[in-house]
Amino acid sequence: MSRPMRKNSYLPIAAFFLLGLIWGSNFIYMKLAASLIAPLQIVFLRVLFGFLPVLVYASLSGSLAWRHLRHIRHFFVMALLATTLYYYAYVKGTSLLLSGVAGAVSGSIPLFSFVLALLFLPGEKKTTSRIVGLIIGLLGVIVIGRPSGEQLLSTNLQGVLYIVAGSLSVGASFVYARKYISPLQIPAAALTTYQLGIGLAMLAIVTDYTGIGKIWTDVHASIGMIVGLGLLGTGGAYIIYYYIIERLGAVAASSVSYIPPVVALFIGAFIVGEPIEWLDYVATITIFAGVFLLKRG
Repeated sequence: MSRPMRKNSYLPIAAFFLLGLIWGSNFIYMKLAASLIAPLQIVFLRVLFGFLPVLVYASLSGSLAWRHLRHIRHFFVMALLATTLYYYAYVKGTSLLLSGVAGAVSGSIPLFSFVLALLFLPGEKKTTSRIVGLIIGLLGVIVIGRPSGEQLLSTNLQGVLYIVAGSLSVGASFVYARKYISPLQIPAAALTTYQLGIGLAMLAIVTDYTGIGKIWTDVHASIGMIVGLGLLGTGGAYIIYYYIIERLGAVAASSVSYIPPVVALFIGAFIVGEPIEWLDYVATITIFAGVFLLKRG
């Protein structure tokens, strides 16, 4: 094998870990922004700065076509499930949790995707390994969302419930995409452009812009918003994700979900200094174990 080919063979692997690093760092950026502006404002800015690189990429690759608009109802559903509701729930949950804990709970996305697939996709296999994995993974979510203090609905539990709601939303989008979007044979770059574009339009209508300028008063928060959450965390991440699917396949690409929780916990505990408890690490490992059995099944 020639030297250039050997270098190129490492690019998908490098992209795989880069994507995990990008997605895992999203939680600290959301946490920083949430101290200055409202969750819906964060989602609006994230989608705005994420939409731009995707639009440019899709345009240059020739993926966009007017004929795709006859399927706009499906793009609307995807924008609702995989952009607006998903991002809002994650921002709201992260604002109530330690960023590392929020990232750990996000590792449960495959669990909820499986539950919804069982309910709405008749061909989905229901094996013993998968059922056990689901139970173990959900146990991890329950442990990490344990109520603290005397009140049952503590801030910790509310935050976890928001992350779970976001995971359910994006999980529902996977099931919807498999049933209604995949058969359309539309390029992934085009689908992402339509999804983010419609999501941006929806957010532009419902967002209250009062005080949104406060994000620019903090250098770290503003850079995290534009670069971390927008350009890289949304636009760049989608482009990298589809590159990985093309080079390594969809199954391998889906395994990237193991990396963000680890990255988020590392940033929260060792860089930011969040007081993450040992039980949170145990719960994260439990969620990983459940997801592993689910994918193995």
